[in-house]
Amino acid sequence: MDNQTSIRLVFFAVGLLLCGLWEFVSPRKPLTRNKWVRWANNLGLVGLNSLCLALMMPILAFGAAVYAEQYCIGVFNFFAVPLWLNLILSVILLDALIYFQHRVFHSVPFLWRLHRTHHADQDIDVTTGARFHPIEILLSMWIKVVAVFLLGVSPVAIVLFEIILNVSAMFNHSNAKLPYRYDQRLRQLIVTPDMHRIHHSVIEKETHSNFGFFLSVWDRWFASYQEAPEKGHQGMTIGLPYFRRRQEQHLWHMLTQPFRNGK
Repeated sequence: MDNQTSIRLVFFAVGLLLCGLWEFVSPRKPLTRNKWVRWANNLGLVGLNSLCLALMMPILAFGAAVYAEQYCIGVFNFFAVPLWLNLILSVILLDALIYFQHRVFHSVPFLWRLHRTHHADQDIDVTTGARFHPIEILLSMWIKVVAVFLLGVSPVAIVLFEIILNVSAMFNHSNAKLPYRYDQRLRQLIVTPDMHRIHHSVIEKETHSNFGFFLSVWDRWFASYQEAPEKGHQGMTIGLPYFRRRQEQHLWHMLTQPFRNGK
């Protein structure tokens, strides 16, 4: 899969376009900040994160998967697990890993200081799904690389998982209206926008709920699921009780948020 970067980029662009159009046609909540300022800065952070990964990581998840397959490293390679089963198990186990990693980033003070850049967005839309501090992105990639080596994730599986993770993050962060009956059916398996929006509430107990990115079962199984926000989706406030100034949506302020005062 020499063209895996192009494949992932196409899925990212198509997901961004489709979710952006969905938000435009059927918005869920009125925005409180200038959309184009937020989009420019959130997507600018995405570009910076990609540059940091390219310059600072000696190996990425896909390269680790290729190396593991070549040298028979990891459980799936050791037991010669067929590709179809490798794909299924890899997506499920890596998604579980992201869920528990997310909970840890909320629980450990230093990691929370990094992760709160994601939560400091004062609106939630498709671009919020990719708004993470560069240090968090680097730590997350190291965690993923280690998991790839331990499990023996196939290169095809890692590409599939990263596409699913990126597209689902854009989908469930979308400021778009999904009819209630469809939301209730979908969230039995996957995280929907209304389910994940609660995670971005300014109310602390809601911030620390609904950690899933793709599969919704982890929140149900591990007692972190919340059905609805206390004040309703229209009445809830998005973001954190600190970092409320308009300029906190600018790139430089996002980069310095982990090192400035806050909880």
